[in-house]
Amino acid sequence: MDVFYNYLETNVGVPTEISANIFSTILLFVIIFLSKAVIDKVIEKNVKTIKLKYNIEKGINYLLYGISFIVLIRIWFNGFQGFSTFLGLFSAGLAIALKDLIVNIAGWIFILWRSPFSIGDRIEIDDHKGDVVDIRIFNFTIMEIGNWVDADQHSGRLLHVPNKFIFDKTLSNYDIGFSFIFQENKVLITFESDWKKAKEILLNILKLHFKEFYENTSDQFKISAKKYFIDNSNFKPDVFTTVLDSGVLLTMRYYCNPRDRRKMDMKIWESILNEFEKHEDIELAYPTYRIYKK
Repeated sequence: MDVFYNYLETNVGVPTEISANIFSTILLFVIIFLSKAVIDKVIEKNVKTIKLKYNIEKGINYLLYGISFIVLIRIWFNGFQGFSTFLGLFSAGLAIALKDLIVNIAGWIFILWRSPFSIGDRIEIDDHKGDVVDIRIFNFTIMEIGNWVDADQHSGRLLHVPNKFIFDKTLSNYDIGFSFIFQENKVLITFESDWKKAKEILLNILKLHFKEFYENTSDQFKISAKKYFIDNSNFKPDVFTTVLDSGVLLTMRYYCNPRDRRKMDMKIWESILNEFEKHEDIELAYPTYRIYKK
């Protein structure tokens, strides 16, 4: 081999040391390739379970990669100075290759430090909504709400969201700062109905259900108003009137706890149905077409 190395140095200009390193590297790859082929055949012959076979093959691959990495360092970098150079280049390459992982770790530190959300908070990020159930170094987990399920009820799925999303995605927290959301119930009545009476009934229903709730949450409004520009007058329950093709639309608007949306919607509608049943001059409407013959 020395004769071959000397020939390359004399005629091609490749130093003997470099030639030896190249040959050793090629030999290493050949050995690793043959070893993997033999091991794969042994696994294929003796392991019948697909999942176990997959796990063993992955473990063997990681082991071979690790051995190759260590041997390559021994081949190409001798001494402390060479290793220091390699370590610097490797660190730079690693930072580029593992950029997402590093950003995820930075996101994890940011979440722990600034606390944009914590375990148990209901959040929405990158069109995903749910309750935070776990925070880890690379991702956080939320119990999904909504999607094919109505009224922000849990869908039963766990969503694993990368921590890096905290930096470049819009985050909505239902529980921090101002822990209420607005809910609307749209009530459509016929043109023949007494809409003024209907509106008065709906206002009374809101007062009945929310008087105590609003009194209990007034202190929270004051606390939020100290940190954010919040006008309390905009949060009083009200009913708005609109005319549509099919009738008069009365929209009930109120705020409630995010986790109580469905329960409040049910209570409001049950009260509406019970009250309208008492008045013959109020009827719920639906899309209809009328034909007049002359």
